[in-house]
Amino acid sequence: MLGGAQTDFAINWSKTTGFVGALADVIHKGLSDSGIGLQTVRKLIQENRIAAFIGNFNAPLFLTQGHLGAFLSEVDPAFNGIPSARYENACASGSVAIDTAAARIRAGDYDVALVIGVEIMKTKGPAEANDCLSLAADYAGEAKSVRFYFPRAFGTIAEEVIARGGPSEQTIMDSLSEISRVNYANAKENSLAQTRAQELDMQMLNKRFGKSFGERTRYSDCSQVTDGAAMIVLARPGFAKGQAELAGFGHRTASISLKNKLDSMRSDPQMFPLTFQAIQECYARAAVNVDQIDVFETHDCFTISEYLAISAFGITKPGEEFKAIESGSIQKKGKTPINPSGGLIGAGHPVGASGVRMALDLYKQVTDKAEGTQVSGAKTGAMLNIGGSFASNYSFVIRRVAE
Repeated sequence: MLGGAQTDFAINWSKTTGFVGALADVIHKGLSDSGIGLQTVRKLIQENRIAAFIGNFNAPLFLTQGHLGAFLSEVDPAFNGIPSARYENACASGSVAIDTAAARIRAGDYDVALVIGVEIMKTKGPAEANDCLSLAADYAGEAKSVRFYFPRAFGTIAEEVIARGGPSEQTIMDSLSEISRVNYANAKENSLAQTRAQELDMQMLNKRFGKSFGERTRYSDCSQVTDGAAMIVLARPGFAKGQAELAGFGHRTASISLKNKLDSMRSDPQMFPLTFQAIQECYARAAVNVDQIDVFETHDCFTISEYLAISAFGITKPGEEFKAIESGSIQKKGKTPINPSGGLIGAGHPVGASGVRMALDLYKQVTDKAEGTQVSGAKTGAMLNIGGSFASNYSFVIRRVAE
């Protein structure tokens, strides 16, 4: 990994320079951070040694625009001729772009890959935006007739966690509140986070919006509707000296139907065993275990998804996730810091960009470039990016290259 960049997630790009403006902002900053100029890009394109991989979930509905891979030359004529395409996998669209780019480099097809995640979502109001996002679920079978489907779906997941027994209902709900509090607090130290300047009264939000999304999902449990883009630059070893590497990956896909997943997994200790499997396979490829991970970035589209990620990462056993929360282990200065960036809840969730943003933040962590969100001494990081209701599961390990 040579570097990358992120747009300011507080910007409403539909009111400024639009989709192309967001692309231009992140690409120029990302190339500069990676030490690659446009003249080098032109040369690599001529020699067919570079390609671009764009993660995006739903531009056809949010922007009434498809064919995103053809927009790079609109950013700058230097990109004319670059092999580029859009990759979609719901909220894991950024990760499928990373995975595909890394595979093409490992195969020897390209020396350099530009991985860009982007989503412009504020073109729609809340209800219409949530309906667009519902296409990441079994739309015809489960989501079409449900207002605010995903908040309700993850509320159902929370109900399942409570029904499994172990910690009390109050302990679990308190744990979800603490996850939200920690992520909003972390976002205050992130200069690119969507909520960094917002003053949020969590108690008021929970009281006011408590039943809008179902009994188990409160406003403060939800991630943000966000405009934004993120970019990382990957290269084959030997092309340039990088400070970090993509050391391992894991990818597993479960049923798109939440009901089918829950019905098939009730006898398993892990709520979502394929999520756990993706992470464990990632650890194995990177030849690490959970005790060697210094920092985690996870997909907190809702607080319950971060809660379950704690055991999926192996930080605790299933059913004991609350212990890591109550002990302060997940805090930035804790033993197993999770989402020092603020996560999707605090930093923002431009859907197609979130996987790339997580990878970028881990790159910053392990290269000591994370500024206000830096975890002291971080050398190895792990991430989990999910699509739908734990249907698509991607994990990556990113670590500092030994001197």
